[in-house]
Amino acid sequence: MTDERTGRRASDLLPEETAGGSDDPRAQAEAILADSDERQDDPGAAPDSFLERRRSDETVYPDEAPR
Repeated sequence: MTDERTGRRASDLLPEETAGGSDDPRAQAEAILADSDERQDDPGAAPDSFLERRRSDETVYPDEAPR
């Protein structure tokens, strides 16, 4: 994880992350990115979750039947 990536994430916290408050946004960003990286490297790392990978052309819009 790079300092630049962590800095960008720390400066761009989601509204719910900001609402929860943080004494150290940089440490919060590091924890968020570490968790994200772990889930991406090992989709089974989080119980009851999985990482679904789809391309944009595989998207189903509400008014369309699957292709």
